[in-house]
Amino acid sequence: MAQRISKSLASRLNRVKLLICDVDGVLTDGSVFIGGAQEIKRFNIRDGLGLVFLRRAGFKVGWVSARPSPVTEARAAELGIDFLIQQGDRTGKIGAVEKLLRRAKLDWDAVCFIGDDVVDLGPLKRAGFAVAAGDARPELKAAAHFVTCAPGGCGAVREVAEMLLKAQGKWDAIVAHYSK
Repeated sequence: MAQRISKSLASRLNRVKLLICDVDGVLTDGSVFIGGAQEIKRFNIRDGLGLVFLRRAGFKVGWVSARPSPVTEARAAELGIDFLIQQGDRTGKIGAVEKLLRRAKLDWDAVCFIGDDVVDLGPLKRAGFAVAAGDARPELKAAAHFVTCAPGGCGAVREVAEMLLKAQGKWDAIVAHYSK
């Protein structure tokens, strides 16, 4: 069943040119396994494909994480992510996103930001289209324009990617490309 989208939400979706998301809790389920030679994280393959679809359709994609990780760096490289900022938790994410926006020559209105925890509130409150993962903290859900059905690491990013592509009339071309 197709989801009904209000005119206000459709307007927000149509302005998006850059999707930025947190990593742990949005692209992963928030689990980190440490032991042996390196840490291990579980990324959802459909979320990754959704990001590939967005990039192919002309969107820019960025990740902003408060927790530096070589695993995150490897996954970002594999997917061809346009912007990766892993800053540690010393500063808020607003400054990191503003630096990214200057590089992309965009403003907050063109941003879809997906977060899951209170460290994401700053950018979430400024984004043109603010999204909370389905299992996000209540504070994020209250501040978001949209809350995904799927929890973080389990299809939340793919849900948003398809929503953006459909709203901007780019989904059918993606489907047609893979139907040949």
